Amino acid sequence: MSAVTIVIPVYNEGENIRRTLAEIDAKLAVEAGVWLVYDNDSDSTLPPARTLEGSTRIPFRLVKNKYGRGALNAIKTGLEDAVSELVVVTMADLCDPPEVINDMVAAAEREKADIVCASRYMKGGRQYGGPKFKGFLSHTAGLLLCWFARLPTHDPTNSFKLYRKAFLDSVKVESTGGFELGLELVVKCRAKGGKIVEVPTTWRDRVAGKSNFKLWKWLPNYLKWFLYAFRTMGGRRS
Repeated sequence: MSAVTIVIPVYNEGENIRRTLAEIDAKLAVEAGVWLVYDNDSDSTLPPARTLEGSTRIPFRLVKNKYGRGALNAIKTGLEDAVSELVVVTMADLCDPPEVINDMVAAAEREKADIVCASRYMKGGRQYGGPKFKGFLSHTAGLLLCWFARLPTHDPTNSFKLYRKAFLDSVKVESTGGFELGLELVVKCRAKGGKIVEVPTTWRDRVAGKSNFKLWKWLPNYLKWFLYAFRTMGGRRS
């Protein structure tokens, strides 16, 4: 199987990071490396992570965000600098089950996919907890984009995705806000004629730490790419 880099943006995840790395160690069956991308040297994630360096089955690196603060910039750093054929974005709070990465890699290889979306809203997917309004918006947007804009996934807004590095190198990221980067890349992949597939996942709200998702601040950024999906239904754009 192809090697995969797992990009995890972190911000004060000191309460979660030991368990997250342990779960990845226990549940990944693919060749992988983990990048913990952090903003600043005072991040609470760093001290507990450093005590684990060299002791995990799946190796990890601490990578400083090269674009400035924020989840978007941390993800951009990882997506740009990773050199493996496949790159996965997931979170440090175990809302995304690490074992699904095995299914994502298998689907990427079987289908020769450019993007594999982990989907909460397809058959077999689930979502537990979290703000109800945020979940409603995400679910509704996903279904509208799947049914009417003909995106080949029920969950394009989920950040938990696998990308083929060759595709990432072919597009320019324009997102400026938060986690809308995942939606941008899906609609651009479809516009370029790339292949997108999905596998089911179960999302559970975090049990430790604080979410950094800013719904009202980031909503206009999601809307931009939502509309782009409809504008590019019938042709290709980069």
